[in-house]
Amino acid sequence: MPRCINRAGAALLPLLLVVAGCSAGPSQRPAVAYHDGEQQVAPAPQPPKPQPVPPLGAAANDSLNWQDCTDQTRSELGSLPAGMTFSCARLLSTLDAPEAPERGTARNSLIRTGSGKVPLVVVGDVGGEPGTTFAARLATQLPPEIRNTFAIVGMDRRGTGESEPADCVPPQQREQVIGFDPRAAERSQLDQLLESVLKASQECLLKLDERLQAYDTWRTASDLEELRLELGVPRLHAIGRGEAGRLLTTYAERYPTSVGRFVIDGAPDPTRDSMGQAEYQAQAAEQTFDAFAEDCTGRGCPLGPNPRQAVTDLVERTRTAPLPAPGTSVPAGRVIQAVLQGLGDRNGWPALADALAAGTRGDGTRLAELSAPLVSPQGVNPPWFDGDLITSCNDTTLRVPPQRSTEIAQDWVGRFPLFGGAAAQRVVWCGSWPVPQQPLPSPRRADLPPIPVITTAHDPRSLAVGTDHLADELPTGVAMRWQGAGHGAIARSTCVTDAVSRFLVQGVVPTEGMACPE
Repeated sequence: MPRCINRAGAALLPLLLVVAGCSAGPSQRPAVAYHDGEQQVAPAPQPPKPQPVPPLGAAANDSLNWQDCTDQTRSELGSLPAGMTFSCARLLSTLDAPEAPERGTARNSLIRTGSGKVPLVVVGDVGGEPGTTFAARLATQLPPEIRNTFAIVGMDRRGTGESEPADCVPPQQREQVIGFDPRAAERSQLDQLLESVLKASQECLLKLDERLQAYDTWRTASDLEELRLELGVPRLHAIGRGEAGRLLTTYAERYPTSVGRFVIDGAPDPTRDSMGQAEYQAQAAEQTFDAFAEDCTGRGCPLGPNPRQAVTDLVERTRTAPLPAPGTSVPAGRVIQAVLQGLGDRNGWPALADALAAGTRGDGTRLAELSAPLVSPQGVNPPWFDGDLITSCNDTTLRVPPQRSTEIAQDWVGRFPLFGGAAAQRVVWCGSWPVPQQPLPSPRRADLPPIPVITTAHDPRSLAVGTDHLADELPTGVAMRWQGAGHGAIARSTCVTDAVSRFLVQGVVPTEGMACPE
């Protein structure tokens, strides 16, 4: 093995040449081979090629113990289409906590509907309604050709719904964090939030112990792979809405040969860290609120000629005088959270306007109802906040010091008047949380099938340009755009839904960059 000798007094240039010649870094030169005494250059390795749209595969041959749960589902959704039935089951997978790798058991709640024989898994945001409820609701809105081709399967993600829910944050801390003043920007104010979050994280650590850090997207991807195996299918076909798009790209990085027909509907920007994503969410919510305000005034808005000013005044008033509501109160933070929930469903905008108008008259009942799932159990389902807190903090390595939190809050409250403070507070949530061992992988694989990525022009949770970045970053991503509003386009836009149906059922890839009108 050659050695490098650094002689005292050597000139700088020769020294640099010697160091460069003896460095241990990888060579950039092509490999050299010899054949019959002649030197030959070996061909450079070829990059992996994109895969074609995979076939649907054989009918499921699953080993899960499905039981009828139609009545329970009807009570959750309120009503069901005639003849539509549901069945439920439990999936057992490996917990794989950092302290006990490849050990322990995770139990995930599942739901299934549809007359088709090929499973189509539907997953949603970890901070939204439980996955089984989301999948059941979406199934009622999907076209018959999808329900007749597929058995639509929903799963409560780790720590949510009935999948061993976290439910570890004391009610007082949960209310304090969700209701916290969205315009707080001083260190002394934010220290109160930090104290509430610290108590919440301590209680979760005591209650969940080693399970705490096992509730994340990386390990949920392994739950999906276990689900595929239990369903008895060669590939997983799936729809992921919102933040669940990150779950599907993580799954694709870990299990590329198991990827079937994937569709991602309104996902966060993979090129930005958690703070950048929170900033984008604030910007997205502001833009969507403007669309809501324009729609409201066009209908004879109960908020008057300037809905933004009316809501701004309501938030300012409730900073010191929360609205009364049956069994609770609605401080400014919950007003903002209620608006965020309402903006996600374009069909519910008239009801959101009525709830806000009632708030301006001193009645917080409807705003309390909109934000209740975040802080209170809904039937068998626990509050959404706990699972969102745990998974989001386990998914990011970013920890922002208190002084930096103050600077962010001051900046975002000024730039995003309604939603900047709430977004900045999400960054604070993880300050005292254990740091995960590694960040989630970026979507980089080029050997995947085509994956449609749908952008919505006015999505309160995913800025359009951020979802476009995912389509760009994903080597096999196919960008689709809807000019409408709400969180997710599938089952809301006929144009998008028809294109998704052709892809899932027939394997027809949407045209790159196709745009659907509002």
